[in-house]
Amino acid sequence: MKLNDIRDNEGARKGRMRVGRGIGSGKGKTAARGQKGQKSRSGVAIKGFEGGQMPLHMRLPKRGFNNPFGKDYAEVNIGMVQKFIDTKKLDGKKDITEEALREAGLARGGKDGVRLLGKGELKAKVKFVVTGATKGAVAAVEKAGGSVEVTAKAPKAEGADAE
Repeated sequence: MKLNDIRDNEGARKGRMRVGRGIGSGKGKTAARGQKGQKSRSGVAIKGFEGGQMPLHMRLPKRGFNNPFGKDYAEVNIGMVQKFIDTKKLDGKKDITEEALREAGLARGGKDGVRLLGKGELKAKVKFVVTGATKGAVAAVEKAGGSVEVTAKAPKAEGADAE
C-alpha cells in the first residue's frame, strides 16, 4: 500500500443535497419545505416561540448576579506549583512570574492576571510575582521560606485619547 492508494471507504463522504434546482431533482419547487407558512420562508427564528403564550424562559424567575466590576483571574494552587517544580516543568530557583506559570501550562485564561490559592502543600523556597494571592497562600509560601510579591495591574486609562 502506498500513500497514493489511500481512498475513503465507499459512502464515507456524502454530497450536499442541492434543493430548489428543478423538478427533476426531486427537491425542486418548494425545496422540501412544504407549502406556505412561516417555516417555509427564509429568516425563520422561532426557537422559544410558544404560539403567542409567554415562553418558558420568560416565565421562569431570573437567578444570580453578574458583577460588571468583577475581576477574572487565572487561579493557581500552590500544591500544583510544587508538583510542577518536582517534575521540572517550573524552575524553582528563579522567580515564578505569571509568564512562567502560563508557559508551564498552570495558568490558563484570566485576563486580569494570576491569583495564588492556598490549596496543597509547598516545600520549595520560591519567590512568586503575581497579581493576587490569598492569605492562606501567602502564609504557606512564607512558611516554606519563600515570598509573595503582589503586583497591581495598571488600570486601563478611560478616555486617554480625549485630552
